[in-house]
Amino acid sequence: MVVAAHHSGAPPAAAMEEAGRKVEREEQQRGTRGSGRVAAVVAAGGGGGGEIEIEMEAAAAGGAAGASSSGQRHDDAEEGGLRQRPTWKRFLAHAGPGFLISLAYLDPSNVQTDLQSGSSHKYELLWVLFFGFIFVLIIQSLAAKLGIITGRHLAELCMREYPKHVKYGLWLLMEAGVIAATVPGVLGTALAYNKLLHIPFWGGVLICGASTLLILTLQCYGARKMELIGVIFISIMAACFFVDLSNVNPPMGEVIQGLFIPRLRGAYATSDAIAVFSSLIVPHNLFLHSSLVLSRKLPSSPKGVKDTSTFFLIENAFALFLVLLVNVAIVSITGTICADNQLVDDIISTCSGLTLNSTSVLLKNVFGKSSSKIYGLALLASGQSCAVATSYSGQYIMQGFSGMRKCIIYIIAPCFTIIPSLIICSMGGAPHVRQLINISAIILAFVLPFALVPLLKFSSCCAMIEPYKNTTGIVQVAWILSTVIMGINIYFFCTSFISWLVHSELSRILNAIISTLVFPFMAAYIAALIYLVFKKVSVSVPLPSTSVSSEIEVEEVRRQDDKVDDIAIR
Repeated sequence: MVVAAHHSGAPPAAAMEEAGRKVEREEQQRGTRGSGRVAAVVAAGGGGGGEIEIEMEAAAAGGAAGASSSGQRHDDAEEGGLRQRPTWKRFLAHAGPGFLISLAYLDPSNVQTDLQSGSSHKYELLWVLFFGFIFVLIIQSLAAKLGIITGRHLAELCMREYPKHVKYGLWLLMEAGVIAATVPGVLGTALAYNKLLHIPFWGGVLICGASTLLILTLQCYGARKMELIGVIFISIMAACFFVDLSNVNPPMGEVIQGLFIPRLRGAYATSDAIAVFSSLIVPHNLFLHSSLVLSRKLPSSPKGVKDTSTFFLIENAFALFLVLLVNVAIVSITGTICADNQLVDDIISTCSGLTLNSTSVLLKNVFGKSSSKIYGLALLASGQSCAVATSYSGQYIMQGFSGMRKCIIYIIAPCFTIIPSLIICSMGGAPHVRQLINISAIILAFVLPFALVPLLKFSSCCAMIEPYKNTTGIVQVAWILSTVIMGINIYFFCTSFISWLVHSELSRILNAIISTLVFPFMAAYIAALIYLVFKKVSVSVPLPSTSVSSEIEVEEVRRQDDKVDDIAIR
């Protein structure tokens, strides 16, 4: 930006020189963050006139302040114009990412968990969903704010921060997590096609792969098209499950009590509550959310960053609230049906081991064929949306860790995600849907800490986000709950393996060989987590300008320039 002012009279040269020195000092203070350079030139004639020239040029070291490989920032004039727009229009401009993120909480894996929770514990674990979604909102808001402040998404920051062997290890784990998250989507879609159109399971798997690739082509028209797809899928699932809920007509008093009164009663209530809570934080969602916010032009002023973060927070909270209602509806459907004391033996047997497949049979026996078809449509939307969202997030993960161009990523990443998922689902088949979903949940729980810890480290780094650092209480709550989740996962990994080893029918020699391989692996897993937790963040990320005095000085020069233009017009 160049601003020049010509005056008919001699300007106050000393004042102008002082202003120039102030601007230079401000820019030198921000120089370590790569925010740019400022040159101030003041020339004064004895009586013939004077000239003031202030030049501000963005630095280009590793990406300018306000422009990264992913995000672009408004200049001052453009941002000022946007602030004059009505608040609701500015909010709608930021709406969309939260709905695409929320698809992960309505995938077939979560649907199966909700169905089993309702059939086993009625409405008593709804409070776990309620408080779990609050935690999800906190974590996802940290991911979104990280992208807004740095102009880079989580995968790019990991690529810049960690040594070569660490960042490629993280990349491998995240890709494994994306594939594991895609598997339930493919399974759910194939089951839905089988229930609705009687298509063989393997045929449904192939259709899911083809339709996912077809939907992903919409990203060529912008991220908002993909976000619209998320809204459509959520609307379909909400409509279907609420229609089935209207047939059930659960007692609302008990449902509300289950939402707000924590209770753990009955067999396996504690372990089931832990399973519900742990399944809500999905690794690839942290990368996806920090990427989607970059599809908007990011602000360059402190107030603009604050407003943008608030808009994304409200939008995400609204989307999560809708998804929470859908999850409550799913739990209430099976909770009401299976709690009926007048059920026949066949239905009681179905409730005791409820799966995605048997739920269709349960609804058909209780409410008729139409209810089963509505459930099948909801399952189709759940599975297809899961496959699309996970494949889409896989593109950002691959782009951030590899640095490849987007045109190449658009081709490679979906195939890298979908093809292994199709092979796994085709080999497993319909009889093993429940086992495959459980295995995918275990893999996601295994991968989660390696996405969660970098996010919390970057969000807690004062050197990186000091002008916009998060509230200490929010960060502490996020760390505490994340530590609890990671501790629970490690505990279940170890105890489950030891229990399997003790009760297995393998020979002692084979058990010894397996133990020799697995226990060092667990030790390496824990050591890697300790490394990520205690490693000091050293990456330097250019931040938007935060100097209030510098903004005032530039605005003062801009006003002087306007006065000169008025004089010239006269």
